[in-house]
Amino acid sequence: MTPAAIELRRLTVRYGSFRAVDALDLRVGRGELFGFLGPNGAGKTTTIRVLVGGLRPSSGDVRVAGCELPREFDRVRSLFGYVPDTENHFEDLTGLENLRFFARLYGLPRSRADESLRRLELDEAGSLPVRGYSKGMKRKLLIAREILHRPQILYCDEPTANLDAHSTERVRDLLRELADEGTTVFLTTHDMDEVEAICDRVALLCRGRLVACDTPANFVATHAERRVSVHYDRDGSARRELLDLDQPEERERAARLLATEDPVRVHSIEFDFADVFRKLTGQAYD
Repeated sequence: MTPAAIELRRLTVRYGSFRAVDALDLRVGRGELFGFLGPNGAGKTTTIRVLVGGLRPSSGDVRVAGCELPREFDRVRSLFGYVPDTENHFEDLTGLENLRFFARLYGLPRSRADESLRRLELDEAGSLPVRGYSKGMKRKLLIAREILHRPQILYCDEPTANLDAHSTERVRDLLRELADEGTTVFLTTHDMDEVEAICDRVALLCRGRLVACDTPANFVATHAERRVSVHYDRDGSARRELLDLDQPEERERAARLLATEDPVRVHSIEFDFADVFRKLTGQAYD
């Protein structure tokens, strides 16, 4: 087991009688790309606020890079980057000027700003004022800023929100690259495709409580249903049958259809974290 970058033991955050995070136990290894998945209101952002020092826990133990929070927060302040769910740029400065300002604060060479812009495909827009950027470009500029100092840990709260398909793919690739380089990436999202595509492990959260935690592959092996959808024509009429291959009679029905009909299309039903969430919690994922 790799050394822990983040350890939460019975973490609880209360607002009056409401528990936003409820006795959460979690361990994230160094260099792991960890997905924190749950619907809106599940407690994801609250957990990140504790980790970045913006919120004191009501109870429980929190350790980041071996340091106890909030008591030793000053020791870890420079070790992480934080991509919140909202942007806060100097709108009248260019993208490059924004990054060079923060590079100076970190005592970094100016070249780091150029490097970060390139990694987010913003180098051509670097000379333009940020006020003219699209929402997606501002989002990518925020990520570029938070990787300037090459943090040991990168917290990302919905990092691909407001991004188009190409930019989403670039950010996902970047997060995977950072993890492969040794950065621990803690990713909160409600996008199920995102965690399945890039994460080493996924924690599923519901109403502040941990429901399950495993690798995407193990989630699929444990919870995927073996179903196929068979589309075929009969007497000029289009028909479709959804069959469960774990049921012997339906498995035989599928074989008969393939043998006697002329299927237009046969495809398996894709794994869906929403179905897993519903199965484990009894609630819809929304």
